[in-house]
Amino acid sequence: MSDERRVAGFKERTRVAAARERFLEAVVPVDRTETLPLVEADGRVLAEPVSAPRAVPHYPRAAMDGYAVRARDTFGADERAPATLEERPEVRPGGAVRVHTGSAIPEGADAVVPIEHVDATATGLDVREAVTEGEHVGAVGEDVIAGADLFDPGRRLNPADLGVLRAVGLEAVTVYERPRVEVVPTGDELVSEDPGRGQTVETNGLTVSRYVERWGAEATYRDVVGDDRAAIRAAIDRGVAADAVVTTGGSSVGERDLVPDVVAARGEVFAHGIALRPGHPAGVGAVDGTPVAMLPGYPVACIVNAVQFLRPATHRLGHLPPPDHPTTTARLTRKVASEPGVRTFVRVRLEGEGDEHRAAPVRTGGAGVLSSVTRADGWVVVPEPSEGLAAGSSVAVEDWEGRA
Repeated sequence: MSDERRVAGFKERTRVAAARERFLEAVVPVDRTETLPLVEADGRVLAEPVSAPRAVPHYPRAAMDGYAVRARDTFGADERAPATLEERPEVRPGGAVRVHTGSAIPEGADAVVPIEHVDATATGLDVREAVTEGEHVGAVGEDVIAGADLFDPGRRLNPADLGVLRAVGLEAVTVYERPRVEVVPTGDELVSEDPGRGQTVETNGLTVSRYVERWGAEATYRDVVGDDRAAIRAAIDRGVAADAVVTTGGSSVGERDLVPDVVAARGEVFAHGIALRPGHPAGVGAVDGTPVAMLPGYPVACIVNAVQFLRPATHRLGHLPPPDHPTTTARLTRKVASEPGVRTFVRVRLEGEGDEHRAAPVRTGGAGVLSSVTRADGWVVVPEPSEGLAAGSSVAVEDWEGRA
C-alpha cells in the first residue's frame, strides 16, 4: 500500500453491489460429495437427483377407523334405513371387516365406513351412511408414486424431506460436502484471556466462525495472527487450501493494516474500501483462486461486512440460492442521517405489536459497540442515494439472522 494511500485514506469507495458481484465471480461451488445416512442429512444439499424406489403407501390402506366393505353393499343406507352387514374375517357380499387407520384394506373391499356411522346390533352391523368406491381408502401411490422424481440436486434437505426419503425406502443420500472456510483473526492487541492495558479480547473470529457454520459451511477458527507481514502471509498461504478465507482486522489503511497488501502481493484485491457504514475499511479479493474476505476489526463493522459478502459467498460455495432476509414493516421513531453514496445499516429495536411496529434506532454509529447488535432486532438499510430517513418513515427492518 502506498504512503499516499495511508495518508489520504479511502478517497474512493466501491459500492456494495459492485464489490459483492466481483467477489462472487471468484466463488466456485464445491464439487466434493459424500453419502450420509438420513439422520445426518438435515440441512445438507443434494448432489444427485432422487427418485422413489417404491410407492407410498405401497398397499391400499384405511384412512379412517371403521369397517372395510364393498361400497355397493351400502347403497341407499341412511339414518332411517341403515344397511345391515355381517362382521366377518374377510369381505364377501354383505360382509364387513373391522379396520383401523393405516390398516391394509382386505381383499374384496373397496371402501371404508367410518366407525361413527356404524352401530353394532344383535343381528349384525347397521351402516347408517352410504359410501362410494374408494371412499376413506388411501390408494397405492396416493402420497408418492413409485419411480416419481422427488428432489433435484441443489435442494437443501429439511426434516419433512428426510421423512419422505425414508418412507420410499431410502436410508442414505449423496450430498455436497460442506464448504471449508478458514477464519483468521489478526491484530497485535488481541488476546484470548483476560486483557491487560491496551489489549482486547478476540471476538470477531469467534463470531464470524459461528455465523459461517450457521450459513452451511465448516469453519476452522485459527489462533490470532499478529500484525506481521510474514505471519499474515503464512496464514493466508495455509488458508487457501480451503474453499474461502476470511480475515478480521488489519483491513484499513494504517501502518499495521497489512492484510490488503499481503493479499495484493499474493493474488488480487478486487475492492478495498466499501461504500457502506459501518465498515467501509473492508476488502475482497482472491489468492490462488480462493476468495478472501478482509473484514474490519470493529465488531459491528465486521458483522455487517460478513453478512454482505461472506454470507452470499458461503451460500454459493454450498450450492445454495442467494440468501434473503425476512423483513418487518415499521415506522421509524426518529430521523437517521446517511452520507450520500454510502449504504448505511442502522441497528433498530422493534417496538409495538401487530401492524403497529415501530423501529427505534439503537445506534447509527459506534462500529465497535458489539452489544448494540445484541440489543437490536434487525437493521434498516438506507440506500446510497439517500441522505437519511425522516422520523415516521415506513421502513423494512431486516432480520438478517432469521434465515441461514
